Amino acid sequence: MAFRDFLLLFAVCLVWGLNIVLSRWIIADVGVPPLFFAAVRFAGVALLLLPFLRPKPADLKMLFIIALLIGSVNFALLFMGLQNAEASAAAVTGQLGVPISTLMSMAFLGETIGWRRGLGIMLAFAGVVLIAVDPGSFGVSVGLLYIVASAFIGSAGGILMKRMKPVSGLQLQAWVGLFSFLPLFLISYLFESNQIGTYLGAGLFESNQVERYMAGGWPVILASLFAIVGVSIFGHAAFYTLIKKYDVSLLSPLTLMTPIWGVIFGIVLLNEPITARLVLGSVISLTGVFVIAVRQNSRMPEAAFGKKLGTGGS
Repeated sequence: MAFRDFLLLFAVCLVWGLNIVLSRWIIADVGVPPLFFAAVRFAGVALLLLPFLRPKPADLKMLFIIALLIGSVNFALLFMGLQNAEASAAAVTGQLGVPISTLMSMAFLGETIGWRRGLGIMLAFAGVVLIAVDPGSFGVSVGLLYIVASAFIGSAGGILMKRMKPVSGLQLQAWVGLFSFLPLFLISYLFESNQIGTYLGAGLFESNQVERYMAGGWPVILASLFAIVGVSIFGHAAFYTLIKKYDVSLLSPLTLMTPIWGVIFGIVLLNEPITARLVLGSVISLTGVFVIAVRQNSRMPEAAFGKKLGTGGS
């Protein structure tokens, strides 16, 4: 790989890793409702990428389903998880998209795996279990369960993408943004503005989405622009450029820089604790992901990237 292209990949992974930390800060620390924040992000993507909606893809119905899976549902679960899960743990857990995509390619595309990838899948899940389960209280991190569900839904969307005619990376992002922001705004209005809670006579849900978003001021607005422009547009376009030039087996192991940056930024920027469970679980899980990534998936090579191709990182 040319050094210039390695620097580009390095920058993409750094942007993706930083983004999950910024998203955690916006949702958990500033208190912006997660569904509303996801809606804002996709609305921004749709607005900036309007020119890429043309030419219209042939199968809009399938694209709509895929957009819901890799867009609104995927990010709703991810951001709801970030309310309760630390960014460093979430960055590692999100990599389960790689083994999940591999398992789905076995179930639906006829992929066969050898003992090495089988071992990698077991290691990937075992490491996340070690991070998510507290052996002292036998408690499980609910936030990380949401993120596992997000990885599953995003991987399912990736499987469906195999049934579509290929579209460009930015065109995919444009349609995902267009199809995702309205459902998210609607669900946010119903559940995060306390509409249903008011109807039932109980304060069951969050309220004042817009006020809470604007209360964050310029830092939240700039972080949102970073997610829209830096992650969804720059990250996605740059990554697709690299995929066209290099083999998946070369790129996929290098994308493990993303969770490493996520852990580093979580510790440095959010003062998240470094625990033995986090370190050991991360090493075990990312080793498993690496083993899977370096073995070629003949039916679905992009399974080695987990959710990254559909969502532009996180």
